[in-house]
Amino acid sequence: MKPLMLQGHQRAITQIKYNREGDLIFSSAKDSKPCVWYSLNGERLGTFNGHIGAVWCVDVDWMTTRLITGAGDMNTFLWDVETGTALGKIPCNSSVRTCNFSFSGNQASYSTDRAMNHPCELFVIDVRNIDASISSADPVLKLTMNEQQSKITSMLWGALDETVITGHENGSIRIWDLRAVKELNSVNDHTASITDMQMSSDGTMFVSSSKDCTAKLFDSDTLMLLKTFKTERPVNSACISPLLEHVALGGGQDAMEVTTTSTQAGKFDSRFFHLVYEEEFARVKGHFGPINSMAFHPDGKSFATGGEDGFVRIQVFDSSYYDHTFE
Repeated sequence: MKPLMLQGHQRAITQIKYNREGDLIFSSAKDSKPCVWYSLNGERLGTFNGHIGAVWCVDVDWMTTRLITGAGDMNTFLWDVETGTALGKIPCNSSVRTCNFSFSGNQASYSTDRAMNHPCELFVIDVRNIDASISSADPVLKLTMNEQQSKITSMLWGALDETVITGHENGSIRIWDLRAVKELNSVNDHTASITDMQMSSDGTMFVSSSKDCTAKLFDSDTLMLLKTFKTERPVNSACISPLLEHVALGGGQDAMEVTTTSTQAGKFDSRFFHLVYEEEFARVKGHFGPINSMAFHPDGKSFATGGEDGFVRIQVFDSSYYDHTFE
């Protein structure tokens, strides 16, 4: 099956997300215009115009009505997915690194970098009725990270919208109770910066990827380390298949260390590991640079990768993928 190449961004892709039905893909890149695409044929539906800096993160809510993006221009935008209009704009003190809607879609959270004498902060906002006043409204909750907690590089909502899980630059993963406003638990299983965290479809566990060349599977409630998937180069993104017991990893070297390599060098493959046995069983070539973000389609029959080369590639699995069994 030939992959779909989605070409519309001028610069490196930073994050891609499917909506819940999987008919749309939202992509953010360093070119300040998040895009939305049809996942079936790769047609671009439109762009969300308003940012003036690299867009680091994107998320879409459960009903595919709202979109949240955070960027290096120190703004968080909330958009109407259908019309592409900006519903609200929240100015921040430094660039916005992560953003996520809660499962209910009633709240959203975003985190800002530690820069210009401002600490790294995590905000939770109410997004039930968004209008222009949201730019001056107080957040529901604000958590400030101290020196040893280091900068938040990725974030997930935990179960029942009561907790938030954060991955940090020093490799620690922490879980926060939003009602009691305190840190419940933290683990330091990774030795380098966390690059991405993604939940399994049922929310019981999540996979984290890190620059220490591993991806690890954690219990989303207790943060117990369940599995480790090892590679030889930094992992920029990892995701869990909703259909089979598979984990996909994407990475490469750091963008600044990439020389002109051909696709055949095999540095920029998507790698597939078995969730239980931790064995690598497949690779998919394609990108001309490191993979920065990847995601499984919600039905598990295809996956998408976004690379440093500015392309989003959608790959549909052949029938042999489903027949593959471990001896």
